[in-house]
Amino acid sequence: MSAPNIQAVKAYLFALQDTICLSLETLEEDAKFVEDLWQRGGDTGGGRTRVMENGQTFEQAGVNFSHVRGGSLPASATQHRPELAGRDFEALGVSLVIHPRNPFVPTSHANVRFFIAEKAGEEPIWWFGGGFDLTPYYGFEDDAVHWHQQAKKACDPFGETVYDEYKKWCDDYFFIKHRNEPRGIGGLFFDDLNEGGFERCFELMKSVGNHYLPAYIPIVERRKSLPFAQKEKDFQCYRRGRYVEFNLVYDRGTLFGLQTGGRTESILMSLPPNVTWRYNWQPAAGSEESRLYDVFLQPKNWLNQKD
Repeated sequence: MSAPNIQAVKAYLFALQDTICLSLETLEEDAKFVEDLWQRGGDTGGGRTRVMENGQTFEQAGVNFSHVRGGSLPASATQHRPELAGRDFEALGVSLVIHPRNPFVPTSHANVRFFIAEKAGEEPIWWFGGGFDLTPYYGFEDDAVHWHQQAKKACDPFGETVYDEYKKWCDDYFFIKHRNEPRGIGGLFFDDLNEGGFERCFELMKSVGNHYLPAYIPIVERRKSLPFAQKEKDFQCYRRGRYVEFNLVYDRGTLFGLQTGGRTESILMSLPPNVTWRYNWQPAAGSEESRLYDVFLQPKNWLNQKD
C-alpha cells in the first residue's frame, strides 16, 4: 500500500483554492478576494484565508486553506474513533462557503481534507474526507438535477455504489435535528476514507474537489440576474438562520477548528453576512417559500426527476 504523500495533497489543495477563487471572481464586476495569511503559535501550522465581500453576485464568499498540527486530536475527531486518542496529528484542507446576493442563487459549501495521526512505535492512521452540498432558498428542479449529476460524475470512476452511499451520507449529515429538516438538497459527504490505498483515496478526493465548480457555476450563471423583491430577500435572510444553526451546533469542521484553538475569523467565515430569525414563522400554503419545504427539503433521488 502506498505511503501518504502530504506534499502532494498540499500542492493540490493550494491549486484548488486558486482555481476556485479565480473562477468566482469572473462572475463579479469589481469585487476581488482579499487574502489573509496566518500562523498559529509555535510549529503548529497556519493557513491562507480568502474572502470576497459586497460583490454584485456574491454577498460574501470565503475560500480557506489550512494546514495545522497538534499534539492530540480533539473530542470532535475522537468521539467515534477512540484509537486516535493520544496521537499527534496533521490536518490539511480547503473549505469554502459561498453566500450569493440574489435569493434565487443557492448558497453552496464544499470541503476536501486530509488527516494523518501518528504515535511512536505504531503505524500512522490517515484518512480523507470532504464533499459538497447546496442550500437553495427558492427551488429550481433543473438546478437540483444538474447539481446531483455532477456529484455522480465525481463518484462514477470509483465504483457503482459510491454516489448513492455518499449522497445518503450527505442527506443524513446535513440534517438539522432540532428543526427536523434538511439544510438543503444535499450532494456528497464522506469521511474516514482510506480503503484501497492512498493513491485511490487521493484521486477520489480530487475528483470531488474538481467537480465543485462545474456543479455550481452554471447554476449561478442561470439565476444571478433574475429580478427579486424585498420579500425574497427577507426569506433568504430567514433561511440563512438555519445555516447558522447547523454550523454552530453540528458542523464537525467548525467544532474541530474551535476545539483545536484554530483561527476564529477563518473558522466563522462560513456564517452569512446578514441573517434574521422570526418567532414561529410559517410560509403561506401554496407559496414558493412553502414549495421549498414541501418539494426541495425532502431527500429524494434527483437523478430520476428528468431524463
